[in-house]
Amino acid sequence: MKIRFCEHNKGKGKVYRRLKEEFPDLNIKIKECVKQCSACREMPMATVDKEKITARDGDGLYDKIVATIREKLTKE
Repeated sequence: MKIRFCEHNKGKGKVYRRLKEEFPDLNIKIKECVKQCSACREMPMATVDKEKITARDGDGLYDKIVATIREKLTKE
């Protein structure tokens, strides 16, 4: 599972650190650009296996990413 954050996105730092601590085995990186500029400018966002996830704030983004991770892990 690949989780990507854009280095220009606001709110990525805390979410990135929390995910790295909780899920050290996942492929989580901050990239120069994840090619989601319109969403990236507006709100915290990340991609999980190329699926865009957005939220109003960093805590909401973290919760949505964790829910997506758990959903994908239960399907495997």
